[in-house]
Amino acid sequence: MINRAILVGRLTKDPELRYSQSGVAVARFTLAVNRTFKGNDGEKQADFINIVVWRKQAENTANFLKKGSLAGIEGRIQTGSYEGQDGKRIYTTEVVADSVQFLEPRGAQEGSNGQNTQQQQQNAPQGQYGTNNQQQTRVNDDPFANNAGPIEVSEDDLPF
Repeated sequence: MINRAILVGRLTKDPELRYSQSGVAVARFTLAVNRTFKGNDGEKQADFINIVVWRKQAENTANFLKKGSLAGIEGRIQTGSYEGQDGKRIYTTEVVADSVQFLEPRGAQEGSNGQNTQQQQQNAPQGQYGTNNQQQTRVNDDPFANNAGPIEVSEDDLPF
C-alpha cells in the first residue's frame, strides 16, 4: 500500500507552533496549492490543504516560513475524527509532513513588495561582462576561482 503526498504551494498564514505535553514540537499551517485549470468564471482555482509537521522540522518551519512563503511538502495523508462541542462527529484530513522544503530565499517575499522585477534587475550589480543579466556568473561569485591548489577536506567535513 502507498500513502504519499507531494505538494508545492504557498502558506495562507504563519505556521502555528505548539508543544505537546511531553515537549514535542508540532507546527500546523495551511498550504494553498493551485489547480492546473481555471474555474467556469475564468479564475484560478486552489486547494487549501492542512499540514502538520513534528519535532525539529516543526521548529524550523515556524522560524523560517511565514504567510506567502513558497514551500514543498512531502508526507502522508491522514484522516481522523472527533466529537464537536455540539455533539456532532467532525472529520479531518491533513498531510503529516516528513519533509518541508523552503523553496524561496529567506526574505524573498519582503523584497518583492511594491517593486517589480524589472526595477530590481536594473538596480542589480553589473556582472564581469558589464551587463546585469542575472544568468551570467561574476568572478566574485565563485569562491574557488582564485584557488590554484588542491582543496583540503577532512573526514569530518564529509556528510557520509
